[in-house]
Amino acid sequence: MDRKQKQAEKARPCGLLKQTALNKIPGRFQLHQEALPHLPVPPLQQTLDRYLLALQPIVSPEELSHTQELVDEFRKPGGVGERLQKGLERRAQKTENWLSDWWLKTAYLEYRLPVVVHSSPGVVLPKQDFLDRQGQLRFAAKLIEGILDFKTMIDNEALPVEYMGGKPLCMNQYYQILSSCRIPGPKRDSIVNYAKGKKQSRHITVVHNFQFFELDVYNSDGSPLTADQLFIQLEKIWNTSLQTNKEPIGILTTNHRNSWAKAYNNLMKDKTNKESVRAIEKSICTVCLDAPMPRVSEDIYKSRVAAQMLHGGGSRLNSGNRWFDKTLQFIIAEDGSCGLVYEHAPSEGPPIVALLDHIVEFTKKPDVGKSTTVPLPMPKKLRFNITPEIKNDIENAKQNLNIMVEDLDIKVMVFHQFGKGFPKSEKISPDAFIQLALQLAYYRMYGHSCATYESASLRMFRLGRTDTIRSTSVASLKFVQSMDSPDKSDQEKADLLRRATQAHREYTDMAIRGNAIDRHLLGLKLQAIEDLVSMPELFMDTAYAVAMHFNLSTSQVPAKTDCVMCFGPVVPDGYGVCYNPMEEHINFAISAFNSCADTNAARMAHYLEKALLDMRILLQAAPKSKL
Repeated sequence: MDRKQKQAEKARPCGLLKQTALNKIPGRFQLHQEALPHLPVPPLQQTLDRYLLALQPIVSPEELSHTQELVDEFRKPGGVGERLQKGLERRAQKTENWLSDWWLKTAYLEYRLPVVVHSSPGVVLPKQDFLDRQGQLRFAAKLIEGILDFKTMIDNEALPVEYMGGKPLCMNQYYQILSSCRIPGPKRDSIVNYAKGKKQSRHITVVHNFQFFELDVYNSDGSPLTADQLFIQLEKIWNTSLQTNKEPIGILTTNHRNSWAKAYNNLMKDKTNKESVRAIEKSICTVCLDAPMPRVSEDIYKSRVAAQMLHGGGSRLNSGNRWFDKTLQFIIAEDGSCGLVYEHAPSEGPPIVALLDHIVEFTKKPDVGKSTTVPLPMPKKLRFNITPEIKNDIENAKQNLNIMVEDLDIKVMVFHQFGKGFPKSEKISPDAFIQLALQLAYYRMYGHSCATYESASLRMFRLGRTDTIRSTSVASLKFVQSMDSPDKSDQEKADLLRRATQAHREYTDMAIRGNAIDRHLLGLKLQAIEDLVSMPELFMDTAYAVAMHFNLSTSQVPAKTDCVMCFGPVVPDGYGVCYNPMEEHINFAISAFNSCADTNAARMAHYLEKALLDMRILLQAAPKSKL
């Protein structure tokens, strides 16, 4: 038995799932990680063929034939493509994951637009039934207790290993989300993680009325504070921050990354400021005690909460009650609206939602731990010395943020007519069904298909993040074109629908096994930059720009909790669509920018609802044929 097999034997999941916090095996997480396969570099010819296929439904025949020539040139034996491919294969042999560092830098740390709206996703949780400060603080205390419960599982490496299609998944992202923070830099940001090492974080940051507090959440014996103790501490924080802070320092984190990096350097020149910022960066997470949202009608309430989660509603509302560089920020408003926003660099949505599911379940449990009567120290208020220069930076950040807030158009739609149960009853993948409905909605609105991004998890591989499922396919275009055509029978349309969902299923399987095209093409491009060779024509081509301009940026983030994740569009004339398919309904969050005359989130929601219903009618009208 070679070393790999031995490790695999040791890392068999049967034991992993049963482990409790009490019998920690040293390095078990490491053993599990080492047993995972490395991300493969797909064969060059395969990716190039699939790239041409992916372009077919989104570019003109003239553009396609021009790209065909460029691809032929790129793939010549002994040519530039082969050289770059060999470079990638060498990189794959030398690293744990040939993509992960590159992806972290290009997708996140070197991305200079504000993290607010453009990068950080939010999650809308079901409205809580408290209506006052007392209820808000009780819920916040219980939520913090739930976070600490999950943290204990992470610290003891007792998290059950997750599986997909019978394969164990990389659990690394769970170890990156607590006690971490993004730090702005002049050209590239960085991430600090205080979860490792001897001096682990013992505190969380609590923000109320734009004021920051360091709240120690462990007793002197190392046990976590109970909900009762936390409630007492939160009350102290509340009572010492009754007035809204005139200078919302947290608003600086909403700015363009280069501007924020300059302001950050200014801020850190002062010793008091530096200590306060470090306390926020080192904290386990941030809990934002928000002022109530302005009252709105029931039908737009969830959409307003989504906006609150993404940006806080602007400098006059709750945007100053945040530190957007913090990986995890839980938001609890006085009116019962709650959720979170997270900085995207360390993790994808699923680990965040798994943490949320755990916490939401935990908040429903009755309190068991009886509190000790030992008086707890006053939570430490973090102080900031605001110079005229910093005051000016805050004013600029406020103006820029308020423009962004005005520009974000977001609609949360709960589709009540059916949930994932219906497509399943038709033997169709719910995800493929929803993606096809998005294709149909977009086609009906604009008369053509567009490049569509759906994130696929690469967590079957060590340190795997995501690749792209390209939901627009030759098959999806054929279906959407046929849907409103009088020349096609219902049976033909239903067959095309089934074929298209099958094609989506196949692309998804290919992507999660490391064989999609997007990250491979990116790798070849970055390899060219690293080798200092001139950029291949293939990447300078119009068709490549079209393929990378995702008018539909989508993600399925399933959760046990009846919540929905939301994020902004990735292009100025696009949509961000996130959905959580529940058994009997589907939660959607759709975003667009008001500054684009061609996009409208409510209109997209309307067309999406119609597409889902029309597809159901079609399948019910046409008997399943033998495809």
